[in-house]
Amino acid sequence: MSLHERRLTDHELGGNTLWYKDAVIYQLHIKSFLDADGDGIGDLSGLTRKLDYISSLGINTIWLMPFYPSPRRDDGYDISNYKDVSPEYGSVEDFQTFVNAAHARKIRVVIELVVNHTSDEHPWFQRARRARAGSPERDYYVWSDTDDKFAETRIIFVDTEKSNWSWDPVAKSYYWHRFYSHQPDLNYRNPEVVEELLSIMNFWLDKDVDGFRLDAIPHLVEREHTDSENLPETHALLKHIRARLEERHPDVILLAEANLWQEEAREYFGDGDECHMAFHFPLMPRMFMALAKQNARPIKTILRQTNSIPDECQWAIFLRNHDELTLEMVSEAERNFLWETYAADKRARLNLGIRRRLSPLMDQDRRRIELLHMLLFSLPGSPVLYYGDEIGMGDNTDLGDRDGVRTPMQWSDDRNAGFSNAAPHKLALPVIDDPQFSYAAINVAAQDNDPHSLLNWIRQMLALRRRHRAFARGAMRFAKTDDDRVIAYLRTCGEDVILCAANLSSVSLAAKISLPKLADYVPIELAGGTTFPVIGRDSYPLTFQPYAYFWLKLTKAG
Repeated sequence: MSLHERRLTDHELGGNTLWYKDAVIYQLHIKSFLDADGDGIGDLSGLTRKLDYISSLGINTIWLMPFYPSPRRDDGYDISNYKDVSPEYGSVEDFQTFVNAAHARKIRVVIELVVNHTSDEHPWFQRARRARAGSPERDYYVWSDTDDKFAETRIIFVDTEKSNWSWDPVAKSYYWHRFYSHQPDLNYRNPEVVEELLSIMNFWLDKDVDGFRLDAIPHLVEREHTDSENLPETHALLKHIRARLEERHPDVILLAEANLWQEEAREYFGDGDECHMAFHFPLMPRMFMALAKQNARPIKTILRQTNSIPDECQWAIFLRNHDELTLEMVSEAERNFLWETYAADKRARLNLGIRRRLSPLMDQDRRRIELLHMLLFSLPGSPVLYYGDEIGMGDNTDLGDRDGVRTPMQWSDDRNAGFSNAAPHKLALPVIDDPQFSYAAINVAAQDNDPHSLLNWIRQMLALRRRHRAFARGAMRFAKTDDDRVIAYLRTCGEDVILCAANLSSVSLAAKISLPKLADYVPIELAGGTTFPVIGRDSYPLTFQPYAYFWLKLTKAG
């Protein structure tokens, strides 16, 4: 049975432990959200002040990027202490205050946990490199006398790393790293390391977090004569972690970051006993491809190739995030097409992706931005929004690495975009001030007062989505159209039946949609309540403006 044919039972719709199926997730970086103490860096106190704003969007889950102490050679993904908060963000007490305030607003908190590696400044690594070979301390990491072990394992950051091994002069040995050389991989064949990870997770669960986004989990365990990815040992480890956590915290969720084809990513659900959620990486570029090619087939093909998942599991779907728009899960020809379409300026390319925000990718075209969000909010899965995209923020390709899409949130046209009262040179990253995407033109305050703004449109669409469980929990079935430029599908959950249809092209057109089992149903447009002509025995006609879309609730006539 394929993804779009799956249906959940009434019993499954009620359980609190399935809260993540109804999640609308807002991803943010504390350092770039709001600076409350004036040092130029966003902090937990600033984030807590803005919880009412996040709630007003219709968000019910926040995903925090790493906030732990770190040398920040990889923007916090190089952790030196897992059981503390980086001082510039506040304290563990500030974190608890934030979580309590979020929960008071019925917002859950999911935190990033970088489980594959640590910083080379972590005390574990410093202890390991000084310990004797073969000792329990040394075995927290993966070592070798040569750099030719695990030779079949690919190098991920081909732009910066020449090998997955680096020589450590103190240990007089090579250590293993799948990412940057300053991020040595942990050794999960060592039971002590597994216990350390569980201790870290329970530490934050005792601070009332609701779940963890597990970074880079396909690479947790390595083995000779394999590609060291997605090994059975990795899945066994996740099953063990899940079981141990649920002994004390049955409502915790694990969200897998596994940049894989859907069939491989699906394995991280296990039999419903590994991760509760996983990102659907192959769907994301195909939404952009469908728009670029003005053709529904990329989306329809990838979803038809996505098999069902355990009933208690859920995909997380997204348009943009803190990393580049990854193009790993497309063919070389498709990657070149997407690069030429969305990143003709090669400064926008990074690794195998595009380091741009959503609005610049769409050339600030409100129609296409809305259309992509319409897909995000109505295709199967829990939608993930990236901070600032709700107002159409821009980016800065002059900044290094991925910093260009992690700039300060634009709250107002005041100094530093209302993000901080510090001197501009003290900001964690410079605010966007180019004419097209300047904070003077694009900010929350201006859009808050404009009923027709992108911000208020996002709020309206999420409010509509929240009223119809078919979007979060329902089955999906594509409807045939006589024009490939139109995508149409039904979301159904009991009596809640919604027809979603969109014109992916830049021209007006009329299309016919085949709805053979829905004769005598009356379509009612969700946003305005307009009643459309009753569906007859023949294909149903709809007329679209360029990039236009419909959400139509279908109700039995009479």
